[in-house]
Amino acid sequence: MQRDNGGHAVALHWSMSHVYGAAPGEVYWAASDVGWVVGHSYIVYAPLLAGCTTVLYEGKPVGTPDPGAFWRVVSTHGVRTLFTAPTAIRAIKKEDPSGNFAKKWDLSGLRYLFLAGERLDPDTYHWASDLLGIPVIDHWWQTETGWPIAANCVGLEPLPIKPGSPTRPVPGWDVHILDADGNDLPPGVDGAVTVKLPLPPGSLPTLYRDDDRFRRSYLERYPGHYLTGDGGHLDADGYLYVMGRIDDVINVAGHRLSTGAMEEVIASHPDVAECAVIGVADQLKGQLPVGFVVLKAGAERDPGELERELTALVRERIGPVAAFRRAVVVARLPKTRSGKILRATMRDIADGNPYTTPSTIEDPAALPEIAEAIGGK
Repeated sequence: MQRDNGGHAVALHWSMSHVYGAAPGEVYWAASDVGWVVGHSYIVYAPLLAGCTTVLYEGKPVGTPDPGAFWRVVSTHGVRTLFTAPTAIRAIKKEDPSGNFAKKWDLSGLRYLFLAGERLDPDTYHWASDLLGIPVIDHWWQTETGWPIAANCVGLEPLPIKPGSPTRPVPGWDVHILDADGNDLPPGVDGAVTVKLPLPPGSLPTLYRDDDRFRRSYLERYPGHYLTGDGGHLDADGYLYVMGRIDDVINVAGHRLSTGAMEEVIASHPDVAECAVIGVADQLKGQLPVGFVVLKAGAERDPGELERELTALVRERIGPVAAFRRAVVVARLPKTRSGKILRATMRDIADGNPYTTPSTIEDPAALPEIAEAIGGK
């Protein structure tokens, strides 16, 4: 990504107070991998431009030495605003479902928990909200955009929270949901999430030394719009719902289905800590959904029984058309160091296609585990 320093600095500085509600002199902690866009933008530049103290943290949220690692840092350093990925909260929830480790620390100074980087499923939102008793704020943006596209801007006017939505577009971002022909879709109908040009300061003006690829990747599909690559919808109140990458919409016997919606249902099961649903090639129906499930600590379940329960749950909430019948229990999901689940690589493994191990992967050993799990089913 190429960015201009001036516009980027203005956007970061504005977002610190207006989006995150952080004031000069306060402690702001972005608990993210330093190599991701959050690393340079919100661990270094943004808090220092805003006059905040920033926290640099290396390590996992669990096992360093326990699931209370984040809460210890918050308490010890007086963190007022914490920004991390939903996958970090899911990891804590998996190891400490009752939140006992959080209760060991004084978290009275923590004002907001912001989450971004992966879709925040309602179950994880409710768990964190109930545990901390503070606003848990989902917000959505991309490496390309440099700062949030949609958020509950607590420094402007806090809005009612709707679990599953990063609230409304941030000032500067003109978000549209378009169909295949480039027409705006009505509220509640899923389509391609786009941003009408021009993009605000802080977003990428091009790709480094590759203007053609920039135009081809982001601008050609919908003239006059930036294509985010994500799918979703707006509701009647203008709240945005991002259901996942456009690639994560699968085609089951002619029906286009969101794997994000299935993940939301599966994550609501009391024994599930986190999950990923991918579409696997099928000769009869084109694609079939397969769920990879990580259980909460202490949840000893018969895999076949759990699979039947999850199948019934998806059938009840989405319908038989989802054709969800396969759930594989795994010890962990393959992720990047910043917490993004490697769904595209998982699809290649499941379809038997050759794949390369992404350079950003947290632990390469997780990929053969997926191959073994799906091959042994």
